[in-house]
Amino acid sequence: MFKRKLVAQLTERLAEPRRFIQIVAGPRQTGKTTAVLQAVKELERHTHFVSADDPSLHSAEWLRNEWEQARALAKSGEAILVIDEIQKIKGWSSIVKLLWDEDSRWLSPVKVVLTGSSSLLLQKGLSESLMGRFEILYSPHWNYTECKEAFNYSLEDFLFFGGYPGAATLIKDESRWARYMGMSIVEPTISQDILMMEEVRKPALLRALFMLGSGYSAQELSFTKMLGQLQDAGNTVTLAHYLDLLGKANMLTGLQNYSGSQIRARKSSPRLMVYDTSLMTYADGANRRRLLDNPTDRGRLVESAVGAYLLSRGKEEGFDVYWWRERSHEVDFVIKKGSQLTALEVKSGRVKNAGGSLVFKQRYPEALSLIVGSANYGLEDFLSGNKPLFL
Repeated sequence: MFKRKLVAQLTERLAEPRRFIQIVAGPRQTGKTTAVLQAVKELERHTHFVSADDPSLHSAEWLRNEWEQARALAKSGEAILVIDEIQKIKGWSSIVKLLWDEDSRWLSPVKVVLTGSSSLLLQKGLSESLMGRFEILYSPHWNYTECKEAFNYSLEDFLFFGGYPGAATLIKDESRWARYMGMSIVEPTISQDILMMEEVRKPALLRALFMLGSGYSAQELSFTKMLGQLQDAGNTVTLAHYLDLLGKANMLTGLQNYSGSQIRARKSSPRLMVYDTSLMTYADGANRRRLLDNPTDRGRLVESAVGAYLLSRGKEEGFDVYWWRERSHEVDFVIKKGSQLTALEVKSGRVKNAGGSLVFKQRYPEALSLIVGSANYGLEDFLSGNKPLFL
């Protein structure tokens, strides 16, 4: 069975002395549970695995009972407690803090792994109660190298079908693949993750914004134009808030125009970007050949694949992703990590104004300039993680 890098990372941390709760977070259907089970199997420790996915089990009493079973296992040696989909238990972070601190006082050798699909709910719980007690390991969408090794994807397979491993067996039947994407990923993320997090007055608008924005991935679209294409859209503040929620759910975000002034950046029109190209192709509803054979559509797919890859690495490595435009000059992506700055142009086959990187370099001479898709910086090498992003 294929093992992601996440498995080795978690195995290494669980082999260390008990120090932190390990949180494995990421989008739905990216293999978090599988990776955790692979890691604990390699360690050969006493393990108690439970899932909070059953709505009838969402209680503090249930969680304490399961924790006690792990404590019983720990009487004969170190034990690992794994709680899957922890965010579905109301007030979970306060209960976990109480039980974890009890084990710390009693020197109980129970190590804890928590997984969650809703980064919104997880972050709320972590910030409320567990500061200083946890580490986070991200389970992002699968990248090109992983899909190539695990499922024998070609580059075109990856561009169209993206990085959801559960959908990989369905790519020979595009209609079936699209139904899986809608029923197993898109709708549960919106209805269970986002709508569980906070009250959304217009759920239909949230869904419509996802479909519109994903179809426009890799394009600039002002909130005013969005208002004109969405029914019952309310105002730009509502749309900006809903786009922020979709971003926190690892579905769709709006990249801001890079500027030394953050005030100016926030006022700019966003460049919409999906977190995985499958979300774009699902929302577009077009077949594979139409999207891949049309130079403009293929160009947007390539740029979306690059953008999704940067968003994933940025979350793991701690850098921010922007784009840049000044008058007719444009740069596809700008990434910033501390004082390091890199401008990335993507040769995708889509017709664009040339010279953006040169103008950006004049404005920001400290920046590194890269061309993805060039002879020295090929698209496959880039998506495989074989090229450095900063000096």
